[in-house]
Amino acid sequence: MKNVATLVLGGGQGTRLYPLTKYRSKPAVPVAGKYRLIDIPLSNCINSGLNRIYVLTQFNSVSLHRHIRSTYQFDPFNGGFVEILAAPPTTDNANWYQGTADAVRQNLRYVEQPGIELVLILSGDQLYRMNYREMIDTHRRSGADVTIATVPVASSQAHAFGIMRLDDTGRVTGFLEKPKTEEDLKLVRTDPAWIDAHGLQSRGRDCLASMGIYLFNRDTLVDALRKTEYRDFGKEVFPASIRSRHVQVHLFDGYWEDIGTIKSFFDANIALGRSDSPFRLAVPETPIFSRARFLPPSHISGATIRNSLVADGCMIEEGAVIENSIIGLRCRLGRNVQVRDSILMGNDFYETDHQLSADRAEGRPPLGIGDDSLIERAIIDKNCRIGRAVKIINAQRLENSDETASGMIRDGIAVIPKDTILPDGFTM
Repeated sequence: MKNVATLVLGGGQGTRLYPLTKYRSKPAVPVAGKYRLIDIPLSNCINSGLNRIYVLTQFNSVSLHRHIRSTYQFDPFNGGFVEILAAPPTTDNANWYQGTADAVRQNLRYVEQPGIELVLILSGDQLYRMNYREMIDTHRRSGADVTIATVPVASSQAHAFGIMRLDDTGRVTGFLEKPKTEEDLKLVRTDPAWIDAHGLQSRGRDCLASMGIYLFNRDTLVDALRKTEYRDFGKEVFPASIRSRHVQVHLFDGYWEDIGTIKSFFDANIALGRSDSPFRLAVPETPIFSRARFLPPSHISGATIRNSLVADGCMIEEGAVIENSIIGLRCRLGRNVQVRDSILMGNDFYETDHQLSADRAEGRPPLGIGDDSLIERAIIDKNCRIGRAVKIINAQRLENSDETASGMIRDGIAVIPKDTILPDGFTM
């Protein structure tokens, strides 16, 4: 695997995930209580034996850089690394990244180093578990110039994806971005019998959607980017490659979720706490890696917890009720707090006795959730101070609302931004 270089795209501004991306990039958004989204592709790489990894970053990347530096340090004997390639203009190029393809173009010198034959391009904001060795095997067996990972979807879902048309060998012969009409779908439907014959279960799914995961022969990638000004892989580089190169599909049928909106982020996280979660976190053969924080076990006093995940270092007081929720690192829940269908991202630090005294003196709630508070269908970002008897329940049942100092509503979900302070008795 030492002849494979991996590029993880750090994402754009993440406007659809705002306000979670107000102070951080999309790959740095916390997920499942104790991880960040970037941990998913990097863990997949490590579990697949790929350890020459570059992460391309641009917007709000300080916390992402800090997390990567403190987490992914390989031993000096195997030559592995996770390097950050940030986008600030240089003397050679005065432009920020103008898209996924342009980001790779501006860093081609790193994949043109001796010994690299294949380049794997990944997204930094997807939730899935994949063995990239299998994709590399598909690529080599087929003699492809480019291989793209695909997942079966039903025709009713095809409007949200780029859909491929194949020949009988799995070679891509056409591509249609987000087909919406029946005439469009006829052009890209795949016979479910073909999907079943190639080791997947179609279950009525008759379209193959792009996962945005690409494997290029190094020279093919360099040629495609040097000779064009294409800015985007999905919309430009990939469709152009179909016309001039051998593009093959790699079939994947596991859990895969693109975390692009508040609703998709919320739904994916809440599902992780279910007993029948579609994405298992505890898989010994392929663990998800993250920063080692050396936190104490969570202390829980007489609480009721159902279908939820509770991360390390939490303090949950008597009478608390937690249902269908994610409780992040260092969360503090006071007495009789009720949290339902919600995500609490936790805190970056514990308050000292001196800080708690200062909170009381200034009339400021301490970090965490105050006694008798009620939180339903909400996302509470890090380091928030929620007072006593606060209700975050989207009382007006809004679908969306403008941003205020206390937060906003997105997709019917109350979102409280990082570092927000809500006084006793506040209702949202």
